[in-house]
Amino acid sequence: MTTDDPVLLCYCTCPNADSARHLAEALVGEALAACVNRLPAVQSTYRWKGEVTTDSEELLLIKTTASRFEALKERVLALHPYELPELIAVPVERGYTAYLDWVRAAGAD
Repeated sequence: MTTDDPVLLCYCTCPNADSARHLAEALVGEALAACVNRLPAVQSTYRWKGEVTTDSEELLLIKTTASRFEALKERVLALHPYELPELIAVPVERGYTAYLDWVRAAGAD
């Protein structure tokens, strides 16, 4: 494990609890993410194919590292039911050092 590997917080919405659970379990089970939080009942308003739409979704907060991001992205694209899944990665600038080290180590098992 290296402390040089930046920790990322990734956002991904899913259409329902089943798809969110399946994706979260796959990412953690395959060591692509250390942890995934699922937040139900997120209301998303967006423009899609010329129409403004509002849907209820489940938001995933995915903790991973920069070195695992490309593999994580490929897995999300393979498993996600949306034609264009949301996947946004934000670098973690600060945090509890022991937790960030745990996120980095989770993929090294």
